[in-house]
Amino acid sequence: MKKLGVVLAILAIVALIGCGSGTTGGATASGGGGGGGAPFKVDLTKLPLVKNAKPFTKAWDDLLIELPKSALPTDFSKYTRFTITAKYYDATGEEIPQGDSNCIVTMIYDMKGDIRGPSMGPGPNTPVKEFNVGGFSGMIHKDRGVRITFREAPQAVLFQNNSGSKVAFIEITSMVFHNGDYKSE
Repeated sequence: MKKLGVVLAILAIVALIGCGSGTTGGATASGGGGGGGAPFKVDLTKLPLVKNAKPFTKAWDDLLIELPKSALPTDFSKYTRFTITAKYYDATGEEIPQGDSNCIVTMIYDMKGDIRGPSMGPGPNTPVKEFNVGGFSGMIHKDRGVRITFREAPQAVLFQNNSGSKVAFIEITSMVFHNGDYKSE
């Protein structure tokens, strides 16, 4: 009985320590960690491209979007999460509903390195590789986004349409570096 009391006391202490969440700059700090910087929403008008001009002609076609330093935060050590959203269109320009198997997004550190990374998951030059962007199974487009420990500023993001999808055009609608959950506007 004494051991049970000790175990319950330890669990209560751990629960109290884990409940120290608050808010920082509009984003809930739960699950965030990191430097506590306010969310940084990328001004998409500073990007050279947010949507492909020509329709994709095959599966795994690329929409490579370079990220100029002027569009990015100056200190990536403040952020531990990344959220990105997109819209999809068929060859006629009709919007495709959000769902699994529309596209993959990959963050790239160095454009001169491997820009696609491993077939599944992140790699040394591709710290983020997420499938099902916009779908039920995906995480990167949700308020929580994906966890990342930045080694340096990314130089680009690569969107690819999935095989079997009817996605002919991809358009970025938001890109946010943050901590914890980010509530989109």
